[in-house]
Amino acid sequence: MTDQQQPMIHEEGLPGHESTLEPKPDWAPRYPGSGRLAGKVALISGADSGIGRAVAALYAREGADIAILYLCEHDDARKTVEIVEREGRRAIAIAGDVGDKDFCDRAVAEVIDRFGRLDVLVNNAGEQHPDKDITDISEEQLRRTFQTNIFGMFFLTQAARPHLGKGAAIINCTSVTMYQGSKELLDYSSTKGAITAFTRSLSENLVGEGIRVNAVAPGPIWTPLNPSGGASEEKLEHFGENTPMGRPGQPNEVAPSFLFLACEDSSYMSGQVLHPNGGTVVNG
Repeated sequence: MTDQQQPMIHEEGLPGHESTLEPKPDWAPRYPGSGRLAGKVALISGADSGIGRAVAALYAREGADIAILYLCEHDDARKTVEIVEREGRRAIAIAGDVGDKDFCDRAVAEVIDRFGRLDVLVNNAGEQHPDKDITDISEEQLRRTFQTNIFGMFFLTQAARPHLGKGAAIINCTSVTMYQGSKELLDYSSTKGAITAFTRSLSENLVGEGIRVNAVAPGPIWTPLNPSGGASEEKLEHFGENTPMGRPGQPNEVAPSFLFLACEDSSYMSGQVLHPNGGTVVNG
């Protein structure tokens, strides 16, 4: 066993391709842009599909150039590049594993070389593997889930930090499972708890530098993550029905939370978490 586990892309089709998913998730922004990110550069991990794609599309509509980090879904990444370019903005797609510190360093260096600046970092990439019993979670899976979901956030933030100045924003993706728990996602929900603590601590660390750090905790959202193996068949059959709204959310219902936290609309917020989760009331 090495210190770094390789991506578990062999397991049941993970991380999943949006191009093969039916019905297709709704990623398109719902309203005209108003220049809230004009002239900014945003780096978004996991931006090839799902929530990341919707955030990339919305940020581009609001005037930002976009760096798309993704693992191996080249078709989805090309589609996201096209979406950004149709909004009149520049885009680059960089394939690699955010759990690899060297990749994160190289990716940020490429963003700076291409765009000359970095204003918004969105730590969105993540993976999950359902298990009904804690004894079913292999050491490989446990290490890999933490490596992607929380180590990757540390690595990307470390690489980006020298390029983030006053007015920059970092937005991390946590989950409703951090607040509710999840009996089938023990390792995943544990990483989401770590992400929330990371967000609050990093906010305290950087707020004096004029850099705001916040998070978004989505509920059940229709993305490739769950139907590609991230949820059991039983859970998928009734996906999102346990929310007060009685349905799963769409990526473009989550993206506005990421926009709000990236722009000056949230200039007096740091260390906070927004909850687009279908009406589920949680603490925090």
